[in-house]
Amino acid sequence: MTGTDAPRDLQEHLRRLEDRGLLRRIDREIDKDNELHPLVRWQFQGGLTEKERSAFLFTNVVDAKGRKFDMPVTVGALAATPEIYAAGLGVPVAEIGDVWVRAMQRPIQPETVTDAPCQEVVLTGSDLVNEGGGMAALPVPVSTPGFDAAPYLTATLVVTKDPESGIRNMGTYRGQLKAKDRLGVRMASRLGGAGGYQHWLKYKARGEKMPVAIVVGCAPAVLFTGPQKLPIDDDEMAVAGGLIGAPVRTVRCKTVDLEVPADAEIVIEGEIATDYLEPEGPFGESHGHVALEDFNMSMRVTAITMKKSATFISIVSQVTPSESSTLKKVAYEPLYFEHLKTVLNVKGIKRVVMHEPLTNIRKVIFLQFDRTAPQTEIWRGLQGAASLQAQCGKVVIAVSDDIEPNNADAIFWSIAYRSNLSTDMHVTPYRSGGHGPKSGRSGADATLMIDATLKADMPPLAMPREKFMLRAKDIWEELDLPRLTPQPPWHGYELGDWSEQWSDYADRAVSGDWEVNGEITEKRQKDGMKPETPVRDIEG
Repeated sequence: MTGTDAPRDLQEHLRRLEDRGLLRRIDREIDKDNELHPLVRWQFQGGLTEKERSAFLFTNVVDAKGRKFDMPVTVGALAATPEIYAAGLGVPVAEIGDVWVRAMQRPIQPETVTDAPCQEVVLTGSDLVNEGGGMAALPVPVSTPGFDAAPYLTATLVVTKDPESGIRNMGTYRGQLKAKDRLGVRMASRLGGAGGYQHWLKYKARGEKMPVAIVVGCAPAVLFTGPQKLPIDDDEMAVAGGLIGAPVRTVRCKTVDLEVPADAEIVIEGEIATDYLEPEGPFGESHGHVALEDFNMSMRVTAITMKKSATFISIVSQVTPSESSTLKKVAYEPLYFEHLKTVLNVKGIKRVVMHEPLTNIRKVIFLQFDRTAPQTEIWRGLQGAASLQAQCGKVVIAVSDDIEPNNADAIFWSIAYRSNLSTDMHVTPYRSGGHGPKSGRSGADATLMIDATLKADMPPLAMPREKFMLRAKDIWEELDLPRLTPQPPWHGYELGDWSEQWSDYADRAVSGDWEVNGEITEKRQKDGMKPETPVRDIEG
């Protein structure tokens, strides 16, 4: 496999984004504790289209006490839009899925180096506890001002390894600043949760602390492996090599026996206790609620290494759509599609779309099928999507290929008129509760599957045909009326139950020859039936 055009470090990625007009540079003074994340959040909550979103680079960062940081902060640079995510892989958006499948099938092992940019600056010992030193020296933003208990590391690549096999795991886990040399780290312990948590259990059984390294800022292709939920024994560093098409350069940490990307911006080394836990949170989570205090892992920092001119990176999470959900959505959707089409060989499957607004992609999945798909294949697809990952697929709905799955109104329309809820809906009990707030009811959940596909021919959608809507759109724009953002369906189309005669009627109507239609129907007048009797029932 030859190398791709993927950037090899974060700063190369940022330069490319700026060259393509996908990055906004903010030189105004911005408070990282009160202003930074809310400012970027507006591009998700302010009614902007996806194409209007961008990455942000803040070059004049201060904290709530007025302290200035030399280090710039970037947010949105990983996945504010699918185009930005694709730029991190060096491919067009349409090829994201193909690159992921290829990388998992043909991983490339990393190569170790001894001289690494991520270790140009090394802070240990007193550097970690002096006033303004250690974690306090980094411009870590507060993600959800008004609710979060501290600044949090969010765009992380947390490296651990199995103490028995030596197999490495890299996951994206949040880290709460606790002290200049201490972090609270949350690794999901639920079914289908964190690989790092499985390592922690093994270290705990051995009565040993767990070595850990938190990478903050590296080549996007490397960081993208963190939230991907690969099989636990897959080496994400090798998969990252597959994404890039070349080995990832790695270097051994200074104080722990782990290897990290040599071209990373910042690496935080340390050990996680296994004989105690510490309260962590609250923190605004990606399921759209604030995660309250839980007892989670406590990490003692043993070293911070970085480039001389490092850039700090953070992601917007919390209520979706967000950078966090886009980061998962653009990779999860093609992987689910590949699973259904290739592994399960489901006939007629055309798209997999994970619902993003508010529900954070995991809970609600839409499957789009070709009109010719047999009902047995539709149900195999529903069951396959619901069972692939424990945390995904609480609600799975199948629709036909005329329905745009990103339009929830179209989904509801399809359920309302194309499904018989006594025969086209199935509830499977005993599902894991998965990712979500812990308040309220807990325990086992269930899966809801609905076949909302077309079961028979239906009359056309009752809107003007496409050519008439496009002509009217041209006039709208000529009149300088408010900007339109059409959401399918925005024009009428046929659904099988339509005849040439009715098309002739419609053509005469738009040509002003409607009286000819009246002459034709006058000759077909009949008696002996009640009003609203379908013509086809009488004339065939």
